[in-house]
Amino acid sequence: MPFSDAASPIEEHRFPCDQCGADYRFDPASGRLVCDHCGHSEEVAQSGPWESTIRELDFRQALNSELPDEDIEETRVTSCPNCGARVEFDETLHAAECPFCATPVVTDTGTHRHIKPRGLLPFALDEEAARGAMNDWLGRLWFAPGGLQDYARKGRRMQGIYVPYWTFDADTKSAYRGERGTVYYENRTVTRNGKRETVRVAKVRWRSVSGRVARFFDDVLVLASRSLPKRFTDGLEPWDLSALEPYAPQYLAGFRAEGYAVELDEGFTEARQIMDRVIARDVRFDIGGDRQRIHDIQTQISDVTFKHVLLPVWLAAYKYRGESYRFVVNGRTGRVQGERPWSAWKIALAVIAGLLVAGAIGYVIAMEQGAL
Repeated sequence: MPFSDAASPIEEHRFPCDQCGADYRFDPASGRLVCDHCGHSEEVAQSGPWESTIRELDFRQALNSELPDEDIEETRVTSCPNCGARVEFDETLHAAECPFCATPVVTDTGTHRHIKPRGLLPFALDEEAARGAMNDWLGRLWFAPGGLQDYARKGRRMQGIYVPYWTFDADTKSAYRGERGTVYYENRTVTRNGKRETVRVAKVRWRSVSGRVARFFDDVLVLASRSLPKRFTDGLEPWDLSALEPYAPQYLAGFRAEGYAVELDEGFTEARQIMDRVIARDVRFDIGGDRQRIHDIQTQISDVTFKHVLLPVWLAAYKYRGESYRFVVNGRTGRVQGERPWSAWKIALAVIAGLLVAGAIGYVIAMEQGAL
């Protein structure tokens, strides 16, 4: 989506300690900025250039590239050649690994001009807690290779990533046509095993109906990243969006942020699909009866607004015995999703054990029958 050519400053998410000049990092445990060099800490500021409330932006205005410059920012973003992730890097860093797939990347000096985040959920879990949640999850997996869990426990640091999402608000009014089904029963004589008997048979009487439903949608959440399988990120839900904080770059100190790859109009298309499913459910409820048929729904949508928000994810990408495995941890709840590893020898042992047990049971049954 094109934006104005007017220059916006490139934001650097680095904040020097007031005591020693080293970089602060955001500490999830205390919710403060902490200096690992001297131990000094301070609160995250919500004043200055950052707003104290989370403001919705006008969707139509954004599509027409009419957002004011204060809602646009430029960041230094590098695209991974393997998974396509757009990851924000410090300008002093010239080579790194992609946190999403562990592919080596060479950073450049290019910038990405995009809609500024309006809100975020700060990390509530530190790396140690996230790694503990991941190891617990791996330990509960049946037929997972034990070596992977040991490798993960002793492996490289996990990456704290703010993943981009869109949220959409909209007012909808829908007119529908359909049918309401009422179940009734008829007695019918049938022959079973040479005997005639009477059974009750369910029938449905359909009646044409029409009506209207209305719903206001608040914060329909749509992933704006392509770097992770959607089944992973969907599995991290729910997110407590009522706890969103107004965007302040101090929350990003010590973490990375991914630039959105799903553009606003594309995100709204997915949001409409989510809304349409909810509207169809509302229509079925409004039709009532025992059964429902929907023939047509015409929806008028108005007052569409949106936000670009960042949600916290701890990410681990490992190469183990030539295979890549990725694990993601909800940075608020500790919920884990990942690529399911399998151990061939554990599966083989389980199959053999199952055959031995089945054979033993068969032998016992045969012996009991022989005794009779």
